[in-house]
Amino acid sequence: MGNPRRRASARRAERADRSRLGASGATPAYVKRQVPFYEFLGEEGLVKLEDQAEWLIQEIGLEFREDPQALQAWKTAGADVNGTRVRAPKGMVRELCKTAPAQFTQLSRNPERTVHIGGSNQVFAPVYGPPFVRDLEHGRRYGSINDFEKLVKLTYMLPGLHHNGLVTCEPCDVPVSKRHLDMLYNHMRFSDKPHLGAITEKSRAEDSVAMARVLHGTETLENNCVVMGNVNTNSPLLVDKVVTEAIQVYCGAGQGIVVVPFILSGAMGPVSTAASIAQALAEAMMCCAYSQLVRPGAPFVLGNFLSSMSLKSGAPTFGMPEPVMSNYIVGQLARRLNLPLRCGGALTASKTADAQAAYESADSMHSTVLAGANFILHSAGWLEGGLCTGFEKLVMDADRLAAYQVMLSGLPTDENALARDAYSEVEPAGHFLGCSHTMQNYQTAFYESALSDSENVESWEERGAKDMQQRAYDRWTQMLKDYEAPPIDPAVDEALKDFVARRKSELPDAWY
Repeated sequence: MGNPRRRASARRAERADRSRLGASGATPAYVKRQVPFYEFLGEEGLVKLEDQAEWLIQEIGLEFREDPQALQAWKTAGADVNGTRVRAPKGMVRELCKTAPAQFTQLSRNPERTVHIGGSNQVFAPVYGPPFVRDLEHGRRYGSINDFEKLVKLTYMLPGLHHNGLVTCEPCDVPVSKRHLDMLYNHMRFSDKPHLGAITEKSRAEDSVAMARVLHGTETLENNCVVMGNVNTNSPLLVDKVVTEAIQVYCGAGQGIVVVPFILSGAMGPVSTAASIAQALAEAMMCCAYSQLVRPGAPFVLGNFLSSMSLKSGAPTFGMPEPVMSNYIVGQLARRLNLPLRCGGALTASKTADAQAAYESADSMHSTVLAGANFILHSAGWLEGGLCTGFEKLVMDADRLAAYQVMLSGLPTDENALARDAYSEVEPAGHFLGCSHTMQNYQTAFYESALSDSENVESWEERGAKDMQQRAYDRWTQMLKDYEAPPIDPAVDEALKDFVARRKSELPDAWY
């Protein structure tokens, strides 16, 4: 018969999933925001930041190193190129950015998972890049391909996450030269949500586009965005060939690129939030303009990853007021450029999913959501300043993301929501617990968390007095037991395996 407590827990989780999915039972592919954006800074302040970004572009300039092709493109476009320093006259870069789409679609192999990025749409993706993982059973360790596969499967199963990202953790037991192939295959086989491609070397970006072509077909890829790259500028004011070559590969193929200046104020930018925001805007605008020189109309997402830092230790700090402000303000600046935005996430410096992680992640994520970020990496699983992916943190964060989705959907005011028929049935000083309106709506009326415990203390103690982390551990381990792979055309799967095997045979093992 099984454990009755486990069956009760499973029933609660099932009810919670229904409440997140809504009456139809269909998982939303992305958030269709119905509430206004939060406008933090007034017109005068926004204009000053935009003028500062233009001043940086025109007077200081940005370095475009190691890529003669990029320098030649800027010369041809009319920029002032002196060695590797590129300066552009005021207004030139902003004009080039106008051909980037304000909104675009990234297709998934399952059409029901296709996402729309830009406008009022918000897409949540998990943490990206940590070399370490942590869970309650095995503690902190280097990530492995086994860990990576588990994280892909969990991301696929969590309704609060709409996009797989790519490097949910680094599979450190696979050579650096080959691991992008295994990561891509895992995303393509064990999930049918959209995903990112590799960027660390041009050949890896090319492999990503080639595998996307196998998965989706040549014609579909030629006419649609099916994969994106996500890359950071080398702040301050340096765009290296990792960025320019990623733009050439992805945008050259009509695919999307996300470019994110990564600035710790006081290190990679001045010890001033305003100056760092303007610097981030200048760097992102220059990369957007370059993407449009490569291919006008190529999808581009303007990114911002700005953090304050401890000036005593040099460590980045998260959830602090300065980066929270930057999320709001960069959202305003991106909308004025008519570009999709990526910023923020559930960021924390905490080493484990404790109260510090909850507070810092909540402040960071709430500002990201209200600011209107359209594509949000690091939405779930981030620990230790981005060095570690937490399995418990992933499902805890995803539970809150589903709650944000309810908030962003706005307040219904239709006939059912106003419930006039309930007042006809219930007399003054009565109660609504058993009335027809309550019975018709109780399963979907309120968001019900799969992880929060709202029962009395006696019930909590009877179930083992488990805290949130332990409940999250129980949830993700049960999810993996219940996992079923999404269907895939066997011929496509075989073609992907063949591609991976061939490319691995061509590449020497390299561990750095």
